[in-house]
Amino acid sequence: MTYLKKISRVLEEMHSGSTHSFFSSDCSMYMFGPHTISAGQVFFKTKYSLGLVNLKPILPGHVLVISRRNVPRFLDLSPEEVSDMFQSAQRIGHIIEKEYGGSSLTIACQDGPHAGQTVPHCHVHVIPRRLGDYVNNDDIYTDITNNTAELLTKDVPTATAATVVLHKGVDNEDRRPRTEEEMAQEATRLELLMGQAQ
Repeated sequence: MTYLKKISRVLEEMHSGSTHSFFSSDCSMYMFGPHTISAGQVFFKTKYSLGLVNLKPILPGHVLVISRRNVPRFLDLSPEEVSDMFQSAQRIGHIIEKEYGGSSLTIACQDGPHAGQTVPHCHVHVIPRRLGDYVNNDDIYTDITNNTAELLTKDVPTATAATVVLHKGVDNEDRRPRTEEEMAQEATRLELLMGQAQ
């Protein structure tokens, strides 16, 4: 099956409301909501979860743990998927904290668009932290959230919307997206470290 046919099939299935796992039979690509993720970005796999390197990490080592099954909300996961996702986040966190010289972790899940979720596929951010990486520690949550005007004003009365302060989030233009090669190099290194930790 050609790449374009695979993409077309996956998109058709996504729009039909199917919530099964979206990955190609040869595992050369995965779907993260509407985004195609190459196998080179995946460094960790379990029965229910995948570990991905991040296109625009907030801090070095910022990775994602996503459900294999394409569901938009944490509330949509089965108990087995919830357990697997957070056990995966714990294993990954142990490795990335050490690898990136952290002393702590931020583990965050935004469940739904009004909580700041910008990709409609359940996922957890795992970010190694160290003293002084943010002057105000809680500012990291603003950076995790992509606060666009459309999102912030949705379902908010016009008079209130004008008073909302916009912050730069994950998708701001100041943070350059990494190349496929850069992400693949990091994923390969992390995959080796995860293999050694088993």
